[in-house]
Amino acid sequence: MATRENDLLRRKIYTVVFRSDTPSGKLFDIILLMLILLSIASVFMESVAKIRDAYGPYIVFAEWIFTGCFTLEYALRIYSSHKPFKYMFSFLGIIDLLAILPTYLSLLLTGTQYLVVIRAFRLLRVFRILKLNRFMSEGHILSNALKASLHKITVFVASVVTLVTIIGTLMYIIEGNASGFTSIPVSIYWAIVTITTVGYGDISPQSPLGQFLASILMVIGYGIIAVPTGIVSVEMARATEEAKAKCPSCQAAIHSIRDKFCSNCGKTLI
Repeated sequence: MATRENDLLRRKIYTVVFRSDTPSGKLFDIILLMLILLSIASVFMESVAKIRDAYGPYIVFAEWIFTGCFTLEYALRIYSSHKPFKYMFSFLGIIDLLAILPTYLSLLLTGTQYLVVIRAFRLLRVFRILKLNRFMSEGHILSNALKASLHKITVFVASVVTLVTIIGTLMYIIEGNASGFTSIPVSIYWAIVTITTVGYGDISPQSPLGQFLASILMVIGYGIIAVPTGIVSVEMARATEEAKAKCPSCQAAIHSIRDKFCSNCGKTLI
């Protein structure tokens, strides 16, 4: 009898904390989102010296209230989940855990309470709560494009790292300590700042040869910025085309524009 009551309780809790398509579940998630926004606002206010000096104890008290609510919610999700470990190690499960840890860590390490802004990731639930399927599908397209770009971007980043290492080393040889290039790592830092067109100006070449090399690096920087943008743009266009592709016979979604046959009706596509 007790087991049946526990199962019934677990199912009710599961409906509330996991099922946003039910009235109670949607209300729970809306309240949860409001608490997340309020907790993030409290962190912002605590970082302002005047507000912290005037209302510090109240803000800390409110933060512990928010953390207590999120801790209870996390425990309920684990208790009611059909596969607790699957939830705990899922993306949202890890974010839920990280959202409550900073406040407890602040008891040991001062300043870690500001990391509760990680709770902003939990606002992603709004897409599920409000049934914004279009945004979810667009997010899926973006995810596919980034995955498809990964290898090209990796090669690109490796090439840039090699380039700044070589030029940084050359600048160390050319300029030396007198111009602020005190070591190869410092020179590589200068090369990265220059090639990304940030240009802090804390280190700059003084010799004509060093300035010439810096000018070349600056020009290269403009071209380098365009490369990853072009890679991702091409993959975005391809992912969008794949998402919209449908079988001309049965109108079923085509998984890839490279498919030769429809997975639903078997019609030849190419």
